[in-house]
Amino acid sequence: MSASTIISHNPLLQGNGLPPFAEIKPERVVPAFNQLLAELDQHLATLEANVQPTWSDLVEPLEKLTERLTWSWGVVNHLMGVKNSPELREAHEIVQPLVVQFINKLGQSQPIYNAFKALRSSDSWSTLELAQQRIVEAAIRDAELSGVGLQGEARDRFNAIQMELAELSTKFSNHVLDATKAFSLTLTTKAEIDGLPPSLVSLAAQVARAAGEEKATPENGPWRITLDFPSFGPFMQHSTRRDLREKLYKAHITRASSGDLDNNPLIVRILELRQELADLLGFKSFAQLSLASKMAPNVEAVEALLEELRQASYDAAVKDLKELQAFAASYGEESQDLKHWDISFWAERQREAKFAFTAEELRPYFPLPQVLDGLFGLVKRLFGVTVTPADGQAPVWHEDVRYFQIADETGSPIAYFYLDPYSRPAEKRGGAWMDVCINRAKITENGASSVRLPVTYLICNQTPPVDGKPSLMTFYEVETLFHEFGHGLQHMLTKVDYVGAAGINNVEWDAVELPSQFMENWCYERPTLFGMAKHYETGEALPEHYYQKLLAARNYMSGTAMLRQIHFSSIDLELHYRYRSGSDETPADVRHRIAKTTTILPPLPEDSMLCAFGHIFEGGYAAGYYSYKWAEVLSADAFAAFEEAGLEDEEAVKATGGRYRDTVLALGGSKHPMEVFKTFRGREPSTIALLRHNGLVSAAAN
Repeated sequence: MSASTIISHNPLLQGNGLPPFAEIKPERVVPAFNQLLAELDQHLATLEANVQPTWSDLVEPLEKLTERLTWSWGVVNHLMGVKNSPELREAHEIVQPLVVQFINKLGQSQPIYNAFKALRSSDSWSTLELAQQRIVEAAIRDAELSGVGLQGEARDRFNAIQMELAELSTKFSNHVLDATKAFSLTLTTKAEIDGLPPSLVSLAAQVARAAGEEKATPENGPWRITLDFPSFGPFMQHSTRRDLREKLYKAHITRASSGDLDNNPLIVRILELRQELADLLGFKSFAQLSLASKMAPNVEAVEALLEELRQASYDAAVKDLKELQAFAASYGEESQDLKHWDISFWAERQREAKFAFTAEELRPYFPLPQVLDGLFGLVKRLFGVTVTPADGQAPVWHEDVRYFQIADETGSPIAYFYLDPYSRPAEKRGGAWMDVCINRAKITENGASSVRLPVTYLICNQTPPVDGKPSLMTFYEVETLFHEFGHGLQHMLTKVDYVGAAGINNVEWDAVELPSQFMENWCYERPTLFGMAKHYETGEALPEHYYQKLLAARNYMSGTAMLRQIHFSSIDLELHYRYRSGSDETPADVRHRIAKTTTILPPLPEDSMLCAFGHIFEGGYAAGYYSYKWAEVLSADAFAAFEEAGLEDEEAVKATGGRYRDTVLALGGSKHPMEVFKTFRGREPSTIALLRHNGLVSAAAN
């Protein structure tokens, strides 16, 4: 076999369709990208030489070109998240600068930028659909934010910054993954596992076996506790060993903050470079640059929302802590001495006492297969679509990954999705996310048009099946699955046929959490909950008293929960708006200053939470973490439309669901999110529903 035939069979050069995961090996990444980028370079040169300011001579060929890159690069980034390995990292490190270089070149192409502007001022502009016009407008704006207007040294510097930032964010992410993986607590005596629920004891024994303790059993140990959330979370809630909770908590808040994996210098550098990027583009701060492509009009509007929510939640959070201290004191714990590592533990005890149930008691009622049935039943009720398993119809990257089809009312397939549900701390990053595999688009080949169906990746990190039981989910894990599925629905139920505005593409970042947060509300809705909550062994439905307790507990410590989000959002905004590197304050100082008004229990001096704040240092939430709250105002108000129509009225639910599907889910990025929202709701959004759902209305009325 000659070298050229080997290269031409490189699965990473397929460029479209479902990725053949079984054939994609790290050693194929570098040759694939060397070849792909050389070809794309030629295509770009040809396009620049012949570009005409029309949709078919500019947007369509450009789309073809970018789609080849996003397909191949998307596969590599996807595998970095779900199947990380030293070999893949090495290949990613070699290829990333070349990809960034090409993206910069494309974003700064003067001939293409000029052609977009010419198209906007041409006679044919008025003949374009609104979606097409918005794609063109976004392309002009993005070129300007990509430094198309920069010349000479300024442009070289801009490109060098983009390159370094890409490298730093990957490094940041790898450090967090490695630091999380590096720490574990091996417990060997019954006394050390006191208070732990059976589900965690089984998981800890399984983790110990995987780490080489072949004889580990749930009964006799040893048990291994890690910083991976399905292990860390329940341990902090249930372990009666205060000394071990302290040890685990301190390991968690100091992740990636020292030694070879120290993210502190990376944070300083990232902030410095982002500020320089903003300067080059003529913005005073990176926050202003970030908001230039978001729904929020300016930093003041964001700060006003955060302050409104802070005031509504602060006193409630003070009250939460006082009640918790009094509760712990009644058990002989010194109430004044409640430390950070005690909060989860006592909050869980108080929840049990107040609402007479534990989070653990509910797990047997939420086996993953049933939860999926409930979720799929809900989307059929609301949007008239049917989800069916399609396992075996798509290559997967791990045997636990499932594949599903979504069909419309007539039974025709309209979309597909992968689901990778379980935590795999050795190779998969923590958290949960949705990502695009294939975009919906109208494809014309040899004169015949067809619609290419969208495919999405849905990734969770829930408790894996242990000791022959299915994955028994906590209610929080159920909410997380619904959340990610909401993102997936916006990608999959889009009716837009142009890639640039289909699904989540071209949706302003601070509106992107609307459909995901909207779905979480349904977890508490009676038909949905009872449609999925059945005991995995007996099939018995969740007893009514548990449902009532879940509802009662919904707003338990909601002031604290909201304040925590405000804390993160405010730090993010401050670091990207007012902070300047080289000033008297370090980023950690900024965080501790902001904590004075956004936390009730100030963080410990050694708390280095920023070092693991991947959302803003490796993900897309820089100067955008507020988006969760901004979009939650929208999602709560959207759900309120169903409440007003009457959740008991099936016809009304169906009609409102249809309207939501035709606007929020179908229109994608083809219209401004405020227009989309108004089309659905008939008015602009209000914060009332959000505060009401969180039980904070009275606090706001004072």
